[in-house]
Amino acid sequence: MPNTEAFDKNQVEYDKWFMKNKPVYFSELNAIKEILPDFNKAVEIGVGTGNFAEPLGINYGIEPSKNMARIAKSKGIEVVNAAAEDIPFENESFDLVLMVTTLCFLENPIKAFSEIYRILKNEGLFINAFIDKNSSIGKIYQRNKTKSLFYNSAVFYSTEEVLLMLNQTGFKNFDFRQTIFNTADKIKKLEQAKKGYGEGSFIVIKAQKNKQI
Repeated sequence: MPNTEAFDKNQVEYDKWFMKNKPVYFSELNAIKEILPDFNKAVEIGVGTGNFAEPLGINYGIEPSKNMARIAKSKGIEVVNAAAEDIPFENESFDLVLMVTTLCFLENPIKAFSEIYRILKNEGLFINAFIDKNSSIGKIYQRNKTKSLFYNSAVFYSTEEVLLMLNQTGFKNFDFRQTIFNTADKIKKLEQAKKGYGEGSFIVIKAQKNKQI
């Protein structure tokens, strides 16, 4: 299990961030909604306090921080205390898996992506949203890592690196959205998502599990 001390001690402050930064939060949520397919059963990996799963109608979550999970459960989400690299669900349990700004905290992204692939049904979809390390906000986060409660041990990735890992673990048919084109202090209203990547700091990739013959 990853070290969750910072999240366990600061879960309330973490949860309040979303309300304090509504234009950023809603811009990110909107970018995911644009690319979100219809689904029957979905799980969010690294569900945190449920700020994405709840409004997106996702009823299941994986979360290593017990205190964060407690808040998510209060929002009606069924949360299992586990790590992304060892997901306690059976093969082909879900038709959609969501991950939002969790990638940078993973101890082994390839293993986590392989686990996500395993629990997805054939042709199921994985939506991974993250901060691109080469973006303006990605560079700020990396520069200020040592001062951050949550990001001091985070490892950020470029979109190209994420695509390589997705390819390595069997995913295909990629679709992209991007948002957050300014620094958080300058965002006063909803930023519309754009297709592709390379401009925004918040990248959403939709990938499909290969159909098994």
